[in-house]
Amino acid sequence: MRRVLRLASITLFVVCLTASAAFAMEIKLGIVTTPGSAQYIVAEKFKELVEERSGGDITVSIFHSASLGNETEILQQIQMNAVNMGVITLGPFDAFVPEVKVVNFPFLFRDYDHVSEILDGPLGQEVLDALEKAGFKGLAFSENGFRNLTNNKRPVHSVEDVAGLKIRVMESALHKELWRVLGANPTPMGWPIYSELEQGVIDGQENPVSVLKVFKLFEVQKYLSLTGHVYSAHIDVANLNWFNGLNEGVQTMLQEAMYEAAVHQRNWNRENEAGFLAELEREGMIVDKDPDKASFRAKAVELKGMDLFTRDPATAELLDRFLEATR
Repeated sequence: MRRVLRLASITLFVVCLTASAAFAMEIKLGIVTTPGSAQYIVAEKFKELVEERSGGDITVSIFHSASLGNETEILQQIQMNAVNMGVITLGPFDAFVPEVKVVNFPFLFRDYDHVSEILDGPLGQEVLDALEKAGFKGLAFSENGFRNLTNNKRPVHSVEDVAGLKIRVMESALHKELWRVLGANPTPMGWPIYSELEQGVIDGQENPVSVLKVFKLFEVQKYLSLTGHVYSAHIDVANLNWFNGLNEGVQTMLQEAMYEAAVHQRNWNRENEAGFLAELEREGMIVDKDPDKASFRAKAVELKGMDLFTRDPATAELLDRFLEATR
């Protein structure tokens, strides 16, 4: 079905482009990570597809390595249309659209197939649609993967071992509160964080194994616990007014290209994850592959009754439906 839609969108795009021979456009897309990272793979594939399908009439300029600022700053620039698009981790969206945080609820998804089933379905689309109230057009979900805890102080097997660790978290109220509940000293901080780990400003951090590998955090972190506590998505977004101002053919082509780029990147992440983990072990990380997740889950469930999820009725209601759908 998506193939039929894609062919139709390409045909419509070509018709619209032919009707406007002078059409040309540069899309500015911002990410905080470096070439080779998950976000860059999405952006690079999107650029390839768009430039190919537009015959070069639409070009995509990728501003990477936090050259535009941190993710919150990039989102603000997208709101102002100083930047057209971004591939942004889900956490910073908390401050713009409260409902989005439900996707980051701890231990929500069983595995990657479960993630795709939910986020590529009606509930995922509802989250993307909610972004419109903040001036964003949600196009697709790509991913970093399931987040795991690393630190330099000690092995962490159960939640009791977390006590007092100074853990870098994303600039997200949910992530800060989660690690407070788990007993850590959470420290919100932008990306990258290699030097802060190297200098001991923080004891540890939490990220998927692909991030540990790509950013060489194995050089500055000793212990890895495969807690898988939160599924870490990116939301691939555009400025809503800019997107709606494009003709229908261009809109459809961009939507399809971003979805395909997101699926391409998700497949890359999932196919390479075991290899990334093996490489981390070869580099000397001490890995707990079967930590006591139940102890983490028992603490993390407390978040559901907290103000983060109860103060906004729409967020509370959406979380209930996500929890029901993911049982």
